[in-house]
Amino acid sequence: MARLNRWFYGSLSAGALLMATQAPAAAQFFPDEPLRTPLNPTLDQQLQTQINNGTRGQSRDRADLFMNEASNQARLGLPRKAIALWEEAYDLYRQSDDDQGMGRALDLIGLTHGELGEVIPAEDALRRRLAIARDQGDYQGQVYALNNVGTLLMRRGFAPEAERSFEEAQRIAQDIADIDGQGISLSNVGLAAARQGEHGRAIKLLEQALVFRQQTRNPIAQANTLNHLGDSYLALNLSADALGAYGAAYNLAKRDRDTPNEFRAIDGLVAAHSKSGSETRALDLLDRRLAMARSRNDLRQQFSTIRSLASFYQARGNNPAANSYFQRALILARTLGDRQEEVLLLDELTQIAYPDR
Repeated sequence: MARLNRWFYGSLSAGALLMATQAPAAAQFFPDEPLRTPLNPTLDQQLQTQINNGTRGQSRDRADLFMNEASNQARLGLPRKAIALWEEAYDLYRQSDDDQGMGRALDLIGLTHGELGEVIPAEDALRRRLAIARDQGDYQGQVYALNNVGTLLMRRGFAPEAERSFEEAQRIAQDIADIDGQGISLSNVGLAAARQGEHGRAIKLLEQALVFRQQTRNPIAQANTLNHLGDSYLALNLSADALGAYGAAYNLAKRDRDTPNEFRAIDGLVAAHSKSGSETRALDLLDRRLAMARSRNDLRQQFSTIRSLASFYQARGNNPAANSYFQRALILARTLGDRQEEVLLLDELTQIAYPDR
C-alpha cells in the first residue's frame, strides 16, 4: 500500500510536471511492455523532434525538407516512403558534414525498419548511428544509440544481450550526468530484467529509473516507466502496487494526451482489477477504453477492446454476451483486413456454437 500511495497520489499533485514539454536531444525508443505484447516503440514521439543544430546550407535545408516530409509519410501509414525520404536526407546531411542530422536520419530509418519487423536493415542503421556517435565523441548520442540497439535486440528475443547494451548506455549517461539518459537506460535495464522473469530486480531498477524520469519533467517518460512498473508488480501478484502504478500512468497520460500510454494503463488496470476480483471495475474500464477508441476513430483499438470484452464474458461463462462481442470483433477484423484475427475469431465462435466438438 505504501507504493500505491507514493505512485498514485504523487502523480495527482504533479501538475507542474505535466506542463513540461518533451525535447530530447536524440531519438529514443520507449518500448512498450515486452511480456504480453510486442515491443512497439512510440515512433510518433520521435517524429515530433526537429533538427536544428545551428548550421545552414542548401543541402541541409533540402535534407530538413526531406525529413519533415518523411515524418508526414510515416504518420500517414506509409513507412516505406518515409524510409526512402530519410535515406535521401541522410545522403544530404552527409554531403553537409552534418553528423547530428545523419544520426537522426539513421535513428528513424532503424526505428521504422524495426516496426516493420525488418531486423537486419534496422540493426544496420542503428549500429551505423552508434558508430557515428562514437567517432564524434558524442556521448549523449551513444546513450540513445545503445538504447535503440538494445531495444532491437529485445525485439529479437535476445534479452541478456539487450541488457548489456542498456547497461553500457546507463554507465555513459551516469558519467556525463545525463539525467534523461540515466532514466531511459535504467528503465530499459528493468525491462530486460522483466523479460528474463526477474521481476523483483526489475522493480528495483524501474523505481530508480522513475526518480530520474521525474527529474526530467517528462510525463511521457514517467508514464512509460510507471506502466512497466505496473507490469512487474502484477507479475508478482502485488495487485495494490500495480493499481497504483497504472493509475499514476493513466493520470499522466490522460493529462498529456499521450494516447498509447493511456490505452496501456487502462489495460493494466483491467488486468489488476480482474486479478483482485473487482470485475465490475474491470468492466467499467473496458467500456471506457471502447469509448476512448471510438472518440479517436481508432479501429484497431476498437477491435482490441471489443475482443477483450468478448474474452471477459467468455471467461465468466456468459456465452451469449461473448458471442455478440466476438461477432462485432469479426466485423472489425474484416474491415481492418486482418486475416489472422479473422481466422482466430471464427474458431472462437465455432467453440461457442459447438462446445462439445
